[in-house]
Amino acid sequence: MDDLTAPELETLWDEFHRVVNMTSQELATWLRTSDADENAEPLPEHAGTEAGRHVLSILSKRRTDLTDGDIAVMRQVVDTVTAQRREDLEPTAGDQAWRYRLMRLGHDPLKPA
Repeated sequence: MDDLTAPELETLWDEFHRVVNMTSQELATWLRTSDADENAEPLPEHAGTEAGRHVLSILSKRRTDLTDGDIAVMRQVVDTVTAQRREDLEPTAGDQAWRYRLMRLGHDPLKPA
C-alpha cells in the first residue's frame, strides 16, 4: 500500500480527520441534498461527487483497511482544504459556492474546529 511509513500514514490519517469536520451522517445528508433537484434524486449510494462518496467511504474504515486509492483521496482532501483555508481552520464565511465545494469533501468552513 503506497510507500508510506507507519508514522506517515498515521500523520495523514490524523490530518484527514482534522480537515474532514463533518460526520459521516452529515456528509451523507449533504451529498444527497446537494444532488437533489425538482425532477429526480439519485440513489443514496450515487449521490454527490465521486470524491465526496470516497470521503464518506473512508470515514467508515479503519486505518488498517485503507487502499492506495483511499490514501490518494485523503492526500487530495487535506491538500485542497488546507490550500483554501487558514491553518487553524477557524470558522470562516466565504461565498456559498466555495463553501459547498468544500462541503462535498466533508469540510464545512462554518463549523467550529
